[in-house]
Amino acid sequence: METRGLAPDIFLKPYASIEAEDRISKLWEKGDYANPDTCVKDGIITADAPGYTIVLPPPNVTGTLHMGHAAMVAIEDILIRYHRMKGLKTVWIPGTDSAAIATQSKVEGDIYKKEKKTRYDIGREELMKRIDAFTDESKATIINHAVMEAFSRMYKAGLIYRGNRIVNWDPKMQTTVSDDEIEYVEQKDPFFYFKYGPFVIGTVRPETKFGDKYVVMHPEDTRYTAYAHGQKIDLEWINGPITATVIKDEAANMEMGSGVMTITPAHSSIDFEIAQRHGLDIEQVIDERGILLPIAGEFAGQHIKKARAAIIDKLKAKGLLEKIDDTYVHNVSTNSRGGGMIEPQIKKQWFIGVNQEFTIEHSEIPTIPSGSKTTLKKMMRAAVESQAISISPERFERVYYHWIDNLRDWCISRQIWFGHRVPVWYRGEEMYCGAVAPEGNEWTQDEDTLDTWFSSGLWTFSTQGWPDKTPDLKNFHPTSVLETGYDILFFWVARMILMSGFLTGQVPFKQVYLHGLVRDGQGRKMSKSLGNIIDPLIMIEKYGADATRLSLIMGAQPGNDIKLSEDKVRGYKHFANKLWNVARFVLESQTDASRLATINDADKKLIAEADELRAYVAEHIEKFRFDLAADKAYHFIWDRFASEILEASKEILKGADAAAKESRAHALYQILTTSLKSLHPFMPFVTEAIWQELPHKESTQLMIAKF
Repeated sequence: METRGLAPDIFLKPYASIEAEDRISKLWEKGDYANPDTCVKDGIITADAPGYTIVLPPPNVTGTLHMGHAAMVAIEDILIRYHRMKGLKTVWIPGTDSAAIATQSKVEGDIYKKEKKTRYDIGREELMKRIDAFTDESKATIINHAVMEAFSRMYKAGLIYRGNRIVNWDPKMQTTVSDDEIEYVEQKDPFFYFKYGPFVIGTVRPETKFGDKYVVMHPEDTRYTAYAHGQKIDLEWINGPITATVIKDEAANMEMGSGVMTITPAHSSIDFEIAQRHGLDIEQVIDERGILLPIAGEFAGQHIKKARAAIIDKLKAKGLLEKIDDTYVHNVSTNSRGGGMIEPQIKKQWFIGVNQEFTIEHSEIPTIPSGSKTTLKKMMRAAVESQAISISPERFERVYYHWIDNLRDWCISRQIWFGHRVPVWYRGEEMYCGAVAPEGNEWTQDEDTLDTWFSSGLWTFSTQGWPDKTPDLKNFHPTSVLETGYDILFFWVARMILMSGFLTGQVPFKQVYLHGLVRDGQGRKMSKSLGNIIDPLIMIEKYGADATRLSLIMGAQPGNDIKLSEDKVRGYKHFANKLWNVARFVLESQTDASRLATINDADKKLIAEADELRAYVAEHIEKFRFDLAADKAYHFIWDRFASEILEASKEILKGADAAAKESRAHALYQILTTSLKSLHPFMPFVTEAIWQELPHKESTQLMIAKF
């Protein structure tokens, strides 16, 4: 009768990922070792062990999961598993957020498709019911108190103000949009050159030019030395004669066209800043719906898209059309959330003043002492410059500084209905701001809601109980690592540094790791329109969670995009099967005597190889080089362990030398357990499934074994 050593009967069958993952998930839940208190209670981690914390980013409530989400979660899980095995008190903190503008856009779109109605047709209350029904499936709520408290504190410190400034207005969604939520779409449009008195000006949008009465040129442009700043020039324009004023400003681009431009301060952020620098008049030309105002004369009441051709015809008839360039390609600003084309407008909105000086009462940020005066902008720069926060890959530090240097006041109010409402109430001429509503029915709350990134900026501490001084906040903040895609470095990462610095005096995290984007096998961004989205849940069902995870790690250099195809995922399913078969062979070779074997020098060298693998994996996880760590483990197990060591062991295990057989069997067992530890952060299910079948294991679960 053939002996199978100490190999359990489960190895008679091929590895079944779905069954194993379900069984192992329940095992982990029962053990409760994701809870650091349980680990300390059971003596696996010491009570004085340092904490290691990662906040799980807000879930996507507006659509199906994609492989980018899976990559993020896989990397965070690798970090948590490795540091738990290293002996740290690990906490992976979940939470939810409203994703307000994306959520409302999704629900509004669905309503219009099905009912041909807008939010104004159904009203605020009904829209809220529809959104609640939609988000109930995603659990998209956050404790409102933290958001209200944050707003109130920043307002009372003078950092939040309400004022008329140029904002990104989306006529389609009828709301403001953050600078960071603008998506630039390349578009080919005619570029028009017009005579403007003695000058030639160029524009792609003649419909905005009715109020243009300032002609701007660079002060060092030698072509226009004859013109003085403030000089008046009479000229013929769209609706008749006007008097234009010469403005000398360095914003004028001497290399573009004639080097001269007119400005529309109410509908361009650059023009608005020029107007503010020189105290110029600002006149609105286009309303919130894209309709021309009375300043447009005979064109008033027309939509800008329809009016453009007629405006050009009029300028041509007046002999003011110089030429048209039909080859002009430019980037058009659109709302990345709703798709509407952005029309800059001056509107009364709520802003965070990033250059407003304030006294920081408590600060743990080097170079920003407690009680000193600073600004949010200086504080955000100091957090990284002082190395209180390190960013990996390092090249993104330069990107971060460039963004900080060009940061404008942050418009935090939105005109959508879903989200955290601005905690400000009005009663006649009175205004009240606070985390709790004032008493009395005569108070009316501000209609605007807050930018989603305002609440998401509180993520590292609101999820731990802030503004209360909770034990979790004391023990696990600042968090250890913020892991996310490089595409939201400013959306989210910088916002958290801003909010945490002011509200807690701490950095929100000590390290930032930015992974690349997941693209399809041809290198294209995954999108519904291309039909190339790979659903991670489908991949897990077909090939297993381990194979799906490994496909997102292998070859994924920090901050670089990766190409992914279903074939790649399928390939790593074969690796999970290979590991299963390796474990079966090793356990078949075991006898009780193997544990007591005297190890010969040749087998000691083999064990040392596995230990070198473990050290390499640890070193490179610490450096965020998950790709190198996983690649090393993969090739050691497949090429060295399975293909060479096991093949060479077959003759030894068949031989007559009992001591050599027991030595090799023991060595194989040691190599297997070390390999399982090295691979566990990357492929947790198959490694744990094998670990559970080991006859002699040092811990009940691999997830709590010492690395």
